[in-house]
Amino acid sequence: MRSPQRSGDSSYESRKERIDRELMELLNELRVALPGVQFLFAFLLVVPFQQRGAELTDFQRDVYFVTLLAAAVATGLLIAPAAQHRVLFRQQDKEALLRRSNRSATLGLTVLAVAIVSAVLLVTDVVFDLTLAWFTAAVVGALLAWWWLAVPFWKRARNEQDDPEH
Repeated sequence: MRSPQRSGDSSYESRKERIDRELMELLNELRVALPGVQFLFAFLLVVPFQQRGAELTDFQRDVYFVTLLAAAVATGLLIAPAAQHRVLFRQQDKEALLRRSNRSATLGLTVLAVAIVSAVLLVTDVVFDLTLAWFTAAVVGALLAWWWLAVPFWKRARNEQDDPEH
């Protein structure tokens, strides 16, 4: 039986309800990240077959390889929670699945950031020059670190100061 719950207040959830909700929230969040990483990965798979692909410098080929691997690993990590959920369906271990899925998603987003920064580095180097490429990649990396890590951790720390029980 479902506990009475105020709108937006999860304090009345049972442990099972909380785990179910958190797992569904995580899977829904991954639905946002997956199309982007899959598009990047698909684009990277096509690059070697373009005419200009043979004209890449050794540095550009190395960056391409890092980007390709990062996109592949990010894709795998971001899909893993859904795959595990399906394989472990009705095994009565959602809490462990939620912990593994959270780690997988966090690591997947980290590797996705590497893929994005590397892709920016590669494309900017090919189209413009290496100096601008490093600068642009650094700015994009800093922005991702700020919005994906610094802001949420700052907000989390602030919330924990406001409510020491959580």
